[in-house]
Amino acid sequence: MPITLENVGIAVRDIEETIAFFTDLGLSVLGRDEVSGEWADTAVGLDGNHAKIAVLQTPDGHGRLELFEYLHPDAIETDPTLPNELGMHRVAFQVDDIDEALATAARHGCFPLRGVANYQDIYKLTYLRGPSGIIVMFAQDLTKTAASAD
Repeated sequence: MPITLENVGIAVRDIEETIAFFTDLGLSVLGRDEVSGEWADTAVGLDGNHAKIAVLQTPDGHGRLELFEYLHPDAIETDPTLPNELGMHRVAFQVDDIDEALATAARHGCFPLRGVANYQDIYKLTYLRGPSGIIVMFAQDLTKTAASAD
């Protein structure tokens, strides 16, 4: 059975704030809608749900995020996920310039959890908290950076 990844869905507190964050990083909005009704109840497994949704795509056209802000029932606030908790962990992006990506994130009030790590001079990477506490990873492939400098 062939299978492909369609998207990663993330429930957010404020869809506009989250769209602004990810589009500033370079993703584009493919579509937006409000969903509700029997089909949505069946698909999601939540009676009476009504949500604003947006689908964003990475510049390469391969990665997609589906964001949803619940209007009904009310979203349930939880503590932000910790890196060692089970379940959905993070959204990761390869970036050409980690410093530029971090400057963009900082304009949205989002900063690394602890700094930028260098993994064996192969990758620079960091985790940060995005909107609604989403853990976002940036990774810069230093082997590509070194090759382009030659």
